[in-house]
Amino acid sequence: MSRRLPLLLTALMLLAPAATRAQDAGDPEVAALRASFEYGKYAEVMDRAGSRIDRGGLDEDDLAELHKLAGLAAFNLGRTDDARRHLRALLRLDPDFSLDPFVVPPPAVAFFDTLKEDMDTELDFLRQERRLRQEREKAEAERRERERLEAEVQRRRAEELASQVTVRTVEKRSFLVNFVPFGAGQFQQGRNSLGIVFAATEGVLAVTSIISFFAYEGLFEERTIDLDNVLDPDGRASVTVRYIPTSRAQQRDAWQLLKLSSAAGFYAIYAVGVVDALFHHEDQVVRSTVEPRAAPPTAPSSRPTSARATAPKTYTRVGLYPTPGGLGAGLTLSF
Repeated sequence: MSRRLPLLLTALMLLAPAATRAQDAGDPEVAALRASFEYGKYAEVMDRAGSRIDRGGLDEDDLAELHKLAGLAAFNLGRTDDARRHLRALLRLDPDFSLDPFVVPPPAVAFFDTLKEDMDTELDFLRQERRLRQEREKAEAERRERERLEAEVQRRRAEELASQVTVRTVEKRSFLVNFVPFGAGQFQQGRNSLGIVFAATEGVLAVTSIISFFAYEGLFEERTIDLDNVLDPDGRASVTVRYIPTSRAQQRDAWQLLKLSSAAGFYAIYAVGVVDALFHHEDQVVRSTVEPRAAPPTAPSSRPTSARATAPKTYTRVGLYPTPGGLGAGLTLSF
């Protein structure tokens, strides 16, 4: 009686950790064997579990559950060799499996731990092999997922290409535009950034040259000088002269230098722009653009045609006929 009590407690405590695995597996025979184990039918559990294992067709969770039930049943019956065989098979399936000491009686836990210590080298190898297998399965799953995504991208790309059409446009370029200042040649070639640089630089230099020109002209003064003229009856003549006063000599030199340097810079940049435009000039350029394919024209509706076909025709006829007093005309309208 004292031995039956811990065995019964062992059976009852095994119910909780095994319930979830049995529910997930869904094998009715595994559930039946668990129920038999709970009722203490250990010999029946061993025989039926061994037969079910030999038949095969079990997944890893159900197989591990059957080895655990058979091993604990054999341990409760005192058949340590059978218990060791089933528990070894359980550890080979799951090298990290362990019994809960709060659920399984201490003798069974101690027996199981001793068995794990004896199989320590083999379990390390199994753990490494299992880890490598999981890594291979993970890599294979990732590869399949990448292939699926690539196939999906290619399919969508093919659909996009099927719904698009490539339009090629031939653009003819004028050779004379290359000699126009302010980056016109670069703009014609589609090199807008460089064209903006040339346009801005030449614009600044041109404005500077114009301002300095008018500033330089503003330094001049006019004076009328009276002279003797023997050819004139009154003997007098006058001449108007333009000059820059000596007091403005420094301003004159500064504005003249700025005017000449800005003009020289303008023509230098202009020459560089012309040379660059001529170097990159092409008489015509083919541009390709992708546009949505136009929808096919819909067939004309047959209803207006049938309506026109069934519409009544109108006839108009003009006739002449004689009358006692002359000639008459008649208009006949039929519809």
